[in-house]
Amino acid sequence: MTAEIPATYQDLLTGPVYVQLATHMKNGSIQVHPVWCGYDGVHVLVNSAKRRVKDRNMRANPNVTVLAIDPENPFRWLEVRGKVVEITETGADQHIDQLSELYIQQSPYPWREPGEVRVLYRIKPERVTAFSS
Repeated sequence: MTAEIPATYQDLLTGPVYVQLATHMKNGSIQVHPVWCGYDGVHVLVNSAKRRVKDRNMRANPNVTVLAIDPENPFRWLEVRGKVVEITETGADQHIDQLSELYIQQSPYPWREPGEVRVLYRIKPERVTAFSS
């Protein structure tokens, strides 16, 4: 079952908000990285490069958590626990260029490494917690 992202919190996934992505390491520990993200109305979208630790972790265990904290009000946040339901290279280059434009006003993405293969991950929300005070 897909959990809904409240409309009043979707800006935390569609604006230039750095989110924390938690994945599971092979030894069972948690890895947390700040990442750029997007939202397609159903899935949280993140992007990385093939063979990075995040990539290996999400391929081995698709259960992830995304935490978005409002940069203007740290007491307003959104936690999305979910499952990576698609891992694809299709559209990943365009996606990272769109994120780069949104977050740093540069397109194409300026930090691509030679031979790098970009990967797009679609995360299906299964549990959503939103908070504001």
